[in-house]
Amino acid sequence: MSDAGVPVALLPAGARGWLAEAVAAGGGRLVDPAEVEKAITPETILISVMLANNEIGTIEPIADIAKIAQQRKVVMHTDAVAATGIIPVDVQKLGVNLLSLAANQFYGPAGVGALYIRKGTPIWPLIDGGLQENKRRAGTENLIGIVGMGAAAEAARIEMPERLPRIQGLKNRLAKALIERIPEIKINGHPTQCLPHLFSVSVEYIEGESLVMMLDEEGIIVATRSNASSLTVSPTFQA
Repeated sequence: MSDAGVPVALLPAGARGWLAEAVAAGGGRLVDPAEVEKAITPETILISVMLANNEIGTIEPIADIAKIAQQRKVVMHTDAVAATGIIPVDVQKLGVNLLSLAANQFYGPAGVGALYIRKGTPIWPLIDGGLQENKRRAGTENLIGIVGMGAAAEAARIEMPERLPRIQGLKNRLAKALIERIPEIKINGHPTQCLPHLFSVSVEYIEGESLVMMLDEEGIIVATRSNASSLTVSPTFQA
């Protein structure tokens, strides 16, 4: 996500389908709940905000935005894929109607995910024709994947209290060393409201791919972008 990131989507009904309106992130890449409220119209039916960004790690004020959505009677969804299994995620504290997650993010099987739906939230079926998943998605469930996701989620919950301080300490150590030794470095995302295991920086005066190759020769693995952005080139690397 760039400085003008668009982590919020407001969807009013249009004559030919659905129209999306984006609310840009401000300083520190945080979404301002007040700006979200300003963008809501009588036609708005859904607000969707990432709980945590998968590239720069910023954790958004979801609970505050969800309170606004509740007051305005708009369904609130959060993409918690990057956060679930890494930090505590409580749907009751967040106050959202919908929350999505993916098992592979916390060492579960790839290709399996889940959607939390608060009771009373209207949802159209993704695939009609069967009674599976409370009539929301017809077709045989991936039982092995579902069981694997549950086991991985339980393991992540048990290990989290011990793992969080360790990975946060490693991140803090890396950040301190880079800032002290490289004046041309800039930390991407919010400095404190951020995932404990993800560290993203920009380095001035050097092209990203060149930096990756030089670090690779030293046995250091970094990336210039997410897997979903493999066709773009950026001078940003993540460690």
